[in-house]
Amino acid sequence: MKLLETKGKSGPSARRPDNSAFKQQRLPAWSPMLTANTVLPFFYFMALSCMLLGVWLLLTVQSTQELKASAFLSMFYKAALNCFCKVEFRIEKAFKGDVFFYYGLQNFHQNLRRYMDSRDDGQMVGRTTNLKVTYCEPFIKDQKGLPIAPCGAVANSVFNDSFTLSYHGGSSGPAVPVPLLRQGITWYTDKNIKYRNPKDGNMTLAQVFQGTAQPRYWQKPAYELDPRDPANNGFINDDLIVWMREAAFPNFKKLYGVLYRAKKPFIKGLPAGNYSVDVSYNFPVQHFRGRKQVVLTTVTWFGGQNHFLPIAYLITSCLTLLVAVVLTVAWCKFGKNGRNMEE
Repeated sequence: MKLLETKGKSGPSARRPDNSAFKQQRLPAWSPMLTANTVLPFFYFMALSCMLLGVWLLLTVQSTQELKASAFLSMFYKAALNCFCKVEFRIEKAFKGDVFFYYGLQNFHQNLRRYMDSRDDGQMVGRTTNLKVTYCEPFIKDQKGLPIAPCGAVANSVFNDSFTLSYHGGSSGPAVPVPLLRQGITWYTDKNIKYRNPKDGNMTLAQVFQGTAQPRYWQKPAYELDPRDPANNGFINDDLIVWMREAAFPNFKKLYGVLYRAKKPFIKGLPAGNYSVDVSYNFPVQHFRGRKQVVLTTVTWFGGQNHFLPIAYLITSCLTLLVAVVLTVAWCKFGKNGRNMEE
């Protein structure tokens, strides 16, 4: 009967909320009273916390070492492909611990939407034929009509310069090759989940890729990217995977290798002395007015040499402290009871 009576209601009583604590807003609540005794200590505490955190992060970032070599970049602004050059530099203070070798690009926009969409994620997990998406156009088929593997503008523009780092000791003596680990430089999820090689029974990787074409600007097919290690070929090649993770800004750096600290004199890192980098120049930059560089750096738990977050904390600390001082002066001038404000 009660249900029928409720359904039969009409007029203002039908739109009236239920007589419950939630709908009638009778739930218990806490309404803080903001006073100078509670607000001012909070502002000073936040200013001090941000300042300590900013100083700590800044000291952590300053403990990293970084060296950028970019002398060879301008030399090849109008150079042809397949050129070689050598960059010589000196490390004044030894790089201790793990040392990371990066290549950097400037004015290369990997963050364009059309460029980022120009790929086939289905293909990168093992499918090389019967492509149904059009995102890869015009890098989806070659002139003979064969499907390109991998397709798209991202894979087509992969960075293909190669570097050889050498150590000359305290003087220009005989060069000692610096060993670099060229594998294990990708994210675990990329290497083991996001990218997979196609498989077809007991066929080799080269046989599986038959009937496909290599990207237009590649010098080698996908199954021959690393002739030294057959397990580092195809869609799971480390250099390809690193490049396929697009950068957010036009100036970026990507990991090329990590120092292999197994033999002297590199057990503790890179010793001080003279170094050189032999560059096999294959990636042109003059078309987009770009520049290239080589970066050697150490890292901490915070990462590389990035000053943005420490500076942001320090600026926030200064602004918070300024607001706290202004509020304190206003409170001292007008008093606790606000009598000066009424005059």
